[in-house]
Amino acid sequence: MNTTFTVTRVDETRWQARAGDLVVGHGDLSPRPDGRRFVSIDVWDDAAFAPLADAMLTALPGPLRTVVAGDDGDLTSRWERAGFAPERREWEYLLPTAGTPRRPAAEDVTILPAGTADEAELRALDRAVRAEVEAGPGWHTMPAELRSGPPGDTLVDPSLYAVAVHRGRYAGLVRVVRVRGRARIGLLAVRTAHQRHGIGRSLLAHALHTLHDAGVPTAWAEVDRSNAAATALFESLGAERAGHTLQLVRR
Repeated sequence: MNTTFTVTRVDETRWQARAGDLVVGHGDLSPRPDGRRFVSIDVWDDAAFAPLADAMLTALPGPLRTVVAGDDGDLTSRWERAGFAPERREWEYLLPTAGTPRRPAAEDVTILPAGTADEAELRALDRAVRAEVEAGPGWHTMPAELRSGPPGDTLVDPSLYAVAVHRGRYAGLVRVVRVRGRARIGLLAVRTAHQRHGIGRSLLAHALHTLHDAGVPTAWAEVDRSNAAATALFESLGAERAGHTLQLVRR
């Protein structure tokens, strides 16, 4: 016998599915600081997924995104039937902050600790990095998020960024966010003209040393699985894969 489900929008970001008087699932909308919107659905009756998805997608304009565990083929298929397509696959890494060799920065490179860079030059570096990424693989391939701000201002918080200066020029940056004892490498990027000088490694090692000195034992990061250079860099510093995820999008 087919079950009839009733889907109700509880508030601006939450939907609820019922079978009679019994709640059998809910859907959620989660806006990100960069303006991207992610949806999720959790059901106790598998048949409630499609009605929930239909109700949410009817009410919400695209683009919408969702994230599933990389090995969850069943859930991936459900989202694909709802019109979503794979956009990005990520490795989730855990990095120990102890044991990284305290080598000097790469040749001709100076690391400016977080909060010490010239703010105007840091903002110019951030804009240049983003322009280069957009001209190449596209910013959608990066895990970093942008907070709302004045037009053209993409810097989250200047105090979170350490900067690499290469031959007198701001060449790369790393952003570390700490929340309740956890640390996330939110962004690691080097300008194209300054790559292949060990700058990314110097920045990442600096971030790990700083966290270790602050008593933080591990950091975590997401890396696009197609980025062989980034995965090699993280793994060379002892990062271990803790899982993988698939991001899907519906335009």
